[in-house]
Amino acid sequence: MMRRRGGAGIVGTMARTAVIAGTATAVSNKVTQRQYNKSAQQQQAQMADEASFSNQQEIAQMEAQMQAMQAQQAQAAATPPDLTAKLQQLAELKASGVLSEEEFAAAKAKLLS
Repeated sequence: MMRRRGGAGIVGTMARTAVIAGTATAVSNKVTQRQYNKSAQQQQAQMADEASFSNQQEIAQMEAQMQAMQAQQAQAAATPPDLTAKLQQLAELKASGVLSEEEFAAAKAKLLS
């Protein structure tokens, strides 16, 4: 039987082609998977940045609201009581005889000062 020299034959060539094609497919799949993972990581990082920015905006808005509320409370505490109502109350006490003219005058001077 004569053997042909110089080549591996059809079966050998097919096997070699299958190995090369399999290797190329595996490498291609690995590259694709790496690119997908990298893209997913970038998207997650971007979403985390956006969420962080959104949270920072919400915190800033809440702080501004708290400052406004504190300013309103401070203003309400600093505002003197209704002077007219106090004077009317003193006048009623004088008219009913609870306060004398001197006591009314002293309380009125105290409120107005």
